Amino acid sequence: MHYFAVKKGWLWCENVRVVNIAKKTGTPVYIYSHRTLAEHYLKINAAFSGIENLICYSLKANSSIAVISSLAKLGAGADIVSGGELYRALRAGIPARKIVYAGVGKTSEEIEAALKKGVSMFNIESMPEAERINSIAGKLRKKANVAFRVNPDVDPDTHHYITTGKKENKFGINISLAAGLFIRAHKKLKNLNVTGVHIHIGSQITKTGAYVEALKKITVLISKLRASGLSITSLNIGGGLGIIYSNEKPSTPAEFAERVLPVIRPLGVRVIMEPGRFIVGNAGILLAKVTYIKKGENRNFVILDAGMNDLIRPSLYGAFHNIIPAQPAAKGKMKADIVGPICESGDFFGKNRVVPVLKEGQYLAVMSAGAYGFSMASNYNSRRKPAEVLVKDKKFFVVRKRESYEDLTRGECIPGRR
Repeated sequence: MHYFAVKKGWLWCENVRVVNIAKKTGTPVYIYSHRTLAEHYLKINAAFSGIENLICYSLKANSSIAVISSLAKLGAGADIVSGGELYRALRAGIPARKIVYAGVGKTSEEIEAALKKGVSMFNIESMPEAERINSIAGKLRKKANVAFRVNPDVDPDTHHYITTGKKENKFGINISLAAGLFIRAHKKLKNLNVTGVHIHIGSQITKTGAYVEALKKITVLISKLRASGLSITSLNIGGGLGIIYSNEKPSTPAEFAERVLPVIRPLGVRVIMEPGRFIVGNAGILLAKVTYIKKGENRNFVILDAGMNDLIRPSLYGAFHNIIPAQPAAKGKMKADIVGPICESGDFFGKNRVVPVLKEGQYLAVMSAGAYGFSMASNYNSRRKPAEVLVKDKKFFVVRKRESYEDLTRGECIPGRR
């Protein structure tokens, strides 16, 4: 479900024609539908309303403070993985008590800052990390609430770059070693409250079977921990719910909850979730303009003013994004690669796509670009990062201005020159 629709050849975001946005901001530009991201959050919240829960939006998917603020007003918490994300979450209005801090490489400075702000919980990935948090908490005379991330060794059937719950991945603690580590931390690290278990098995997961398999393993672990004297009161089941990019048929939040809640409910724990892509993925598009139509001997190329620096998913993962005209196009079809201006052969949005006959100056929309689009954008080839726009019904707001050329060298200097 999303609120982008084509009407008489024109693409609309809610009640705004996206071409009207481009005329004000230029292209490329990211455009987000407030109604879409709000409804997606509310669907997850409703699906788990029958059990104590905390829905922590995963900032890595899209860290726009306008997006975060919109979700904060609906009651969302935040899943963060860096000091920068902590800063963004707090600035956007998410209270520290609703922030869960994950990530494999937290620095001492980041841990200290999070403790001082009073985040809800740390998801710990290793014993050395646990010892460091314990030491810093002791110096600050604080107790840190922690969950250990357990690697359940299940295959979520997703792209191998975004699989995170198999034993060869860098994330979490192997489930065969987890009980001993929990008990050791509980007994030895007195500045930690070891009260939670965390799992996260991957991203863009369209089948619930892997979740159920993982959770069944975790229920056995929790029973063992409680028998050893630990009070496990929370279970973070991660995120990773898939969305529709093409022909996927992912579970709805209600269907997902129907499968996993029977496993979780008997544990009597607070459930924490970390959805990102599900909330914002289909809530955003990347709008670009056709710069050239290049006809080759073997294939045609539609060259856009957006590149892999703006949206890297097709180049990085071979990910599919639907690409459609944002304004009425000529009759007839053409087959072409939809590419950008970057000096890399991997700079493409789609290959061998059948599209209407296009011409220079037309606008194309790369759909389902709200997650891992702008948040993974770069200045490669010294290109400026695009603007971001949030649409609310009939109005749109530029929530991030396009970078200037001065922004590209901000903070740099030439030695010896003042």
